[in-house]
This record gives sequence, structure tokens and C-alpha cells, in this order.
Amino acid sequence: MRFLILIFLGYLLFRIIRGVLGSGRRVEKSEDGGPIDEMVQDPYCKTYIPLRDAKRHIIKGTELFFCSKECAEKFKKSVKK
Repeated sequence: MRFLILIFLGYLLFRIIRGVLGSGRRVEKSEDGGPIDEMVQDPYCKTYIPLRDAKRHIIKGTELFFCSKECAEKFKKSVKK
């Protein structure tokens, strides 16, 4: 019986410490409960990335968003052909 009580107390202590320190993941939402950041699509590899993380480039007068510098360079080369 003591063993079960000790396990239960250890679990409670774990949950309290985890709650105080955080779990390492954080999902931020706006006041209305929606997502904070808009997703944009990389025109080269077609992946979606958060706008705040996107690499912005202006190509032929149009602002485009890329997931990486490499995708931006590949897209620029493909447009020049």
C-alpha cells in the first residue's frame, strides 16, 4: 500500500514540476482562438511555411516567400530560362 502511495505522490510531483517548467511546446493563438501566423506556399517546392519564417525575395516586381535560400536560388534560375 505504501508503494502505491509513493508512486502516486511521485506522479503528482512530476506533474507539478512539468507544469511549472513547461513541456517544451507552446502553441500561441490569437484572442479569437485562431492561429497567430499566416501560412504561405513556397513557389518552388510547394511546401507551406509560417509567414514569419519565410525568406522573402522580390522577383520581377513580385514579393515571393520561400522556405529556404536554396529554394529561392533554384526558383530564380528556373525563371531565367
